[in-house]
Amino acid sequence: MDDSTTAGERRPQHHVELDERRATSTPERERLLGLVVDLILRDGVIDLSLSAISRAIGSNNRMMLYYFGSKEQILYDASVLALERFPRLVTMFDRLAGPEPLLERLDDAWLDLADPENRPYLVIFFQRFGMAMRDREQWHSYIDRATRFWAEDLAQILVVDGYRAHDAVVAATQIVAMWRGLQFALLAGADPEVLRSGYAEGVRGLLARYAPLR
Repeated sequence: MDDSTTAGERRPQHHVELDERRATSTPERERLLGLVVDLILRDGVIDLSLSAISRAIGSNNRMMLYYFGSKEQILYDASVLALERFPRLVTMFDRLAGPEPLLERLDDAWLDLADPENRPYLVIFFQRFGMAMRDREQWHSYIDRATRFWAEDLAQILVVDGYRAHDAVVAATQIVAMWRGLQFALLAGADPEVLRSGYAEGVRGLLARYAPLR
């Protein structure tokens, strides 16, 4: 990333990933994937075997492996697609790149992340991450994307807002870390208003350390 990057040069990576998947998919694969999304949003992803997935959606192991290759790929693709069921999450980075003042956009991003309607997605996100920590080799691709995509997209937005590339990367990494920690606390039952206030103070203190180029 360099300081001359402009807003139109890059779309949020989730949108790119969905488009790439759809370009090589088939109607039957999409049908099966939609059923898996229903399943994981209802029951979660912990301890789901390939056989359990196949039975739950009325398919069989051979068919699922033909379309997806592995259980891990099934759950990864379903988790990516599941985000589309949550409009405030799937469009969050579009709003973060909007014309409003940066702190206002960042405050609104936390409201998007903390909205009660998004809790089912947050549950499967953290469940998947726990599975990945247990079997890092199988889930290497997921770990890489989970740690990079949002931070890179947010850093891009900060560069467009006038921050130096290095400062943008460091600040974005810290903001996404705040999001993750506060989301975990939210799921654990912490007071949403306390979390909102703590986030607002934290993000302001963080950005105060960096001077935009303009």
